[in-house]
This record gives sequence, C-alpha cells and structure tokens, in this order.
Amino acid sequence: QVQLVESGGGLVQAGGSLRLSCAASGRTFSRYAMGWFRQAPGKEREFVARIYWSADNAAYADSVKGRFAISRDNTRNSVYLQMNNLKPEDTAVYYCAAATTWGSTSPLAFEYWGQGTQVTVSS
Repeated sequence: QVQLVESGGGLVQAGGSLRLSCAASGRTFSRYAMGWFRQAPGKEREFVARIYWSADNAAYADSVKGRFAISRDNTRNSVYLQMNNLKPEDTAVYYCAAATTWGSTSPLAFEYWGQGTQVTVSS
C-alpha cells in the first residue's frame, strides 16, 4: 500500500504559479504510476496529469497542456505539479493518486488517493 499527502495549495492571482507536492509512504513508490486530478465544486473529479514509473512518459489534460508540468523524484518518494499561468477555472481541490497500471486517465484506474489540497485562483 501507499499513503499520499499533498501540500502546496493556496490562493494565487490569475497568471501566477504554484507548485504542488505529494509525499508518498511505502518502499514501492517507484512501482506506481502517479497522477494529479482536480475537483471543482459541483463538478466531477477530472484528470490533470500523470507520469510513468520511470518519469520518461507523461500525459496531460488538454486544458493544462503547456501550463502545467508533472515530475517525480523516486529517491524522495515524491511527485510534483508545477502550475504556471494559472486561470480562475483552475480553482479546485487537487488530488494526488497512485496506480499500479498505466494508460487510463479515469479516476477509477487509480487505487490510492491523498486528501487533497485547495487551489484558488482569483481574477
């Protein structure tokens, strides 16, 4: 099993940047594909980005391509989401998630979840 704890959320003006971090427990972190999802009030949880075990393969939602970057450091059991040029529509609770399989952007494919961190972008 793996336990996930997100940090780095906050309030930022439109056009600003934030870097989210996700710390994972467990010795097998490097075996998991990692993802970031977000959920705005009244909306379903949606895929943001994911990264392969070896960090050489990443995928992004169209809405964040060119603005967000996912990375991981298996030596620190951590995954990151650098968010640049933030927009008010990026406001949501952001969740870190882990999966033993690769290929799906559905939340159902991710077995482990953090509790989330709030990101609020003001206009």
